[in-house]
Amino acid sequence: MKDDVILCFCEDLTREEVREAIKKGSDSFEALKRLIRCGMGACQGKTCEENIQREIMAITGKTREELPLQRQRPPSVGIFLQDAARGDNDEK
Repeated sequence: MKDDVILCFCEDLTREEVREAIKKGSDSFEALKRLIRCGMGACQGKTCEENIQREIMAITGKTREELPLQRQRPPSVGIFLQDAARGDNDEK
């Protein structure tokens, strides 16, 4: 796989960017999320998590069982789609 291949389409992160972050010490999906924002886009990691986990395993030598699972954080309150589309903010 080439280094310029996109691993996280939502955040437009290449394999090279992900590998550099792992080499700097971010050895979990959560750590990478905080550093380079992988899994923070519209898909919330559903399309990129597997690819990024493979890169972590390849560089760190960890097994799948040693890698912590990504934390799922749903929105704290429900909103109507029409409000989100308009950009309404009723929090006071």
